[in-house]
Amino acid sequence: MVVKVSSGIMISTCAFGKEQADTLRLTLPEVVEKAKANSIAAKQATTVKETKYWEWRTFKSNYQPQLALSGILPGYNKTYAQVLQPNGAVEFQPIHNDNSSLTLDFSQSLAATGGTIYGTTQLQRFTDFDRNNVLYNGIPYGLGYIQPLLQFNSLKWNKKIEPLKYNESLQVYIESQEQISVTVTGYFFDLLLAQVNLHIAETNFINTGKILTIANTKFELGKVSKNEILQLQLEQVNAQKAVGTAKRDVEIATLNLRSYAGIEGDDRIVLTMPQAVKKVDVSAEKVLIEAFENRSDAIAFVRRIAEAKRDVAKAKGENGLVASLKANLGFSNAAGRLLDVYHSPKSQQSVQLQLSIPVLDWGRSKSRTKTAQANEQFTVYEVEQDKQIFKQQIVTQVTLFNMMKEQLELTAQADRIASEKYQIASERYVLGNLSITDLSIAFQESDRAKRDYVASLRDFWGAYYQLRYLSLYDFEKNEKITYK
Repeated sequence: MVVKVSSGIMISTCAFGKEQADTLRLTLPEVVEKAKANSIAAKQATTVKETKYWEWRTFKSNYQPQLALSGILPGYNKTYAQVLQPNGAVEFQPIHNDNSSLTLDFSQSLAATGGTIYGTTQLQRFTDFDRNNVLYNGIPYGLGYIQPLLQFNSLKWNKKIEPLKYNESLQVYIESQEQISVTVTGYFFDLLLAQVNLHIAETNFINTGKILTIANTKFELGKVSKNEILQLQLEQVNAQKAVGTAKRDVEIATLNLRSYAGIEGDDRIVLTMPQAVKKVDVSAEKVLIEAFENRSDAIAFVRRIAEAKRDVAKAKGENGLVASLKANLGFSNAAGRLLDVYHSPKSQQSVQLQLSIPVLDWGRSKSRTKTAQANEQFTVYEVEQDKQIFKQQIVTQVTLFNMMKEQLELTAQADRIASEKYQIASERYVLGNLSITDLSIAFQESDRAKRDYVASLRDFWGAYYQLRYLSLYDFEKNEKITYK
């Protein structure tokens, strides 16, 4: 069986036209999908995506109410303890008790202020086994608030930056999938070119043998020289050597494609020559719009500036002054019975202002702030430069893609012409009105045209998938690229 791939290229499904039963025929889109599903790169990208998801969940939990139960159950002790006497002497007294406690704490962080609201309820039971006495102490409920003063508010800044980082990771995952497409396309065309070379070598070996048979007949009739016979014999030996080399290249390229794309089994792989996408019109303006909407780099531009601003705020907040206000109110009680703890409890309140002020730091706080501000300005310039590079990369790739479309048409036309020229040259040589030198030239031009066509296809599809990677946009379906 033969498959026509262009007007001048035919690829045999197996050596010398004999098809094998265990043949796996694949197109470029099928190979791309297999790589996205089974390759190690795809599994790594999925793992990274999952890791980023759980990091995002961890971040979100910091802004949710927290409820924690702690306690000492039991707090049993039986020992001797050092007891200081009124006269300054020390005696060791036996202790035999159980001091158990249980605490339920509630807390809620406030991103707007950086403070924390908390609530608590506690119960303590003390049992003195020596005196057969039980005491209860508890806080039925208490409420409080802790507010750092003039400090860096990490909750507020994280709430701005972490969503950007998470959205960036989602787009990175899509980009990794498209990068797999770019990479596996290279392996696809490595094998396709090797198979084309094998077909060319096999066809040349067969054709050279046929021409040599005709030439031997002409030699017996005295119509060709011995030199032409030797030239054809040399061509046949070189063609046979080329078949061996091409088979080796096919095996190597097949192994590389299998390894990367995760294609299991030992079936022989035969690739179908892809056609160019003819209905795709790509403009730099369209690609730029989609790239700035979809690419992780566009999100990273915003994130990097936000992180630089955060670092300035942090440097200003960590100026040496440490102050916090803590206030709470609630009820507490002690009793000999459990229920009495909750009967007519006594109110309790407290207010604390804690602070630490550096008297002399030799300009350290100011230096940190100035350094952070300088880094912020540097980041702004760096982001602007990266944006320009980002735009230029896209414009260049669009230009290359459009050039590849035109180049592909020209190489396909050259392939058709060279193939027809070689066919005519073969017929003329058989008829005896063409030299072996002219036949060899036509043969070389035909082979070169076939390889050039495959190389142009490779450039075209490589540029196409690179455009998808740069924009995360499907130009055939006219929609954004998404993955679950």
